[in-house]
Amino acid sequence: MCDKLMTQKFRLGVLLLTVLGNLAIPFSARADLMSNLTVEIDGLRDRKGQLCVSVFASSKGFPSSAANALQNQCVPITDKSMLVTFRNLKSGSYGVSVLHDAKGDGKLHRNFLGIPTDGFGFSRNPTILTGPPKFEDSVFLVAGSSTNIQIQLMYLGG
Repeated sequence: MCDKLMTQKFRLGVLLLTVLGNLAIPFSARADLMSNLTVEIDGLRDRKGQLCVSVFASSKGFPSSAANALQNQCVPITDKSMLVTFRNLKSGSYGVSVLHDAKGDGKLHRNFLGIPTDGFGFSRNPTILTGPPKFEDSVFLVAGSSTNIQIQLMYLGG
């Protein structure tokens, strides 16, 4: 009698673990869901050159080292407001930097005082006082199937 009761408890325990394990799989699979990020860039001064957008997953290289970015895109400028989409990002925290590369050479140009003459912008549109923002000032969350952000370009030195 005691063995039969122990066997039933064991089977019930195995069944319960199996059911709970099957419930947990969809939740863990959702953590690996890939997302799309669409960046709307507003305030382009003109249609010269190209727009270069970089997505960073950490502070390493943010905001100017495209080599340290998770994804980069440079696209021809077709309008005063542009949309750039990045695909297959894991859910998490990111920072975005944008450069209006008016000369189309992939470089940020500065005047004799070191002030950028090209337009630039960052996710969360932080206030720029004496230099580029820290990653923490620009970070935002990507979650779900798609995330949209807006970046307003700034032109300081030219």
